Amino acid sequence: MIIYTTETIPGKRITQNFGLVRGNTIRARHLGRDIMAGLKSLVGGEIFEYTKLMAEAREQALDRMKQEAEMLGANAIVGMRFSTSVIMGGAAELLAYGTAIKAEDQPAA
Repeated sequence: MIIYTTETIPGKRITQNFGLVRGNTIRARHLGRDIMAGLKSLVGGEIFEYTKLMAEAREQALDRMKQEAEMLGANAIVGMRFSTSVIMGGAAELLAYGTAIKAEDQPAA
């Protein structure tokens, strides 16, 4: 599955448009991670526990979006974006979305 943040894919032409596809996940903080993050915030620097949590959420949202596109018969997604929103204290949604398409190689000029 080819995924681009742009509206086109270099060297490819769009032959079919399947419309919007999306994948999301909602993740809650973990007490153990919160304790470690609280300690880290005292000295500054990256909070690795939350970096890992968000990386896992991004991958899961991407996987779900790709699965939806594949079920439609797409082989690529263009205009892909991420969005986040707070659901409640300590929990957030991560959404991946884009346009599912069928892309083929452009004929040589």
